[in-house]
Amino acid sequence: MERKIIATKNAPGAIGPYSQAVQTGNTVYLSGQIPLDAGSGKIVGNDITEQTHQVMKNIGEILKAAGFEFRNVVKVTCLLADINDFQKMNEVYAEYFPENSPARSTYEVSNLPRGAKIEIETIAVK
Repeated sequence: MERKIIATKNAPGAIGPYSQAVQTGNTVYLSGQIPLDAGSGKIVGNDITEQTHQVMKNIGEILKAAGFEFRNVVKVTCLLADINDFQKMNEVYAEYFPENSPARSTYEVSNLPRGAKIEIETIAVK
C-alpha cells in the first residue's frame, strides 16, 4: 500500500508527530483540525460559530492540497468541548455540506488542544 503525505502551508502545520493528511489510493484521511490560523498558529474566534468556520476552512485547504473537495467527504467526526454548542456548530457545518452530507459522529470531550471548542477529523474518497 502506497501512502502519500499531504501537507499545505495554507492550513496549520501539525503540532505533534502526525501529518495534516495521508492519502492511500483514492482515500484521504485528515487529522483532526482545530481552529488555528495557518499564519499565526493562534486560535481563531471566541465562539463556536467562528471556530467552526475556521476548522472548516482548514479542512478545505487540506482537501484542496490533496486534490479533493468537500463533496468527496464520506465521514466526519466532530469533537466538541461543550455539547450545548451542537446546534450552532451544526448550522455552520451545514453550509459546507448543503446536500448529500457525509456520515458523521459528534462527541463531547473533556478537553481539546489549545483550549479549542471544536476539533473535526475527516475522511474523503474520490
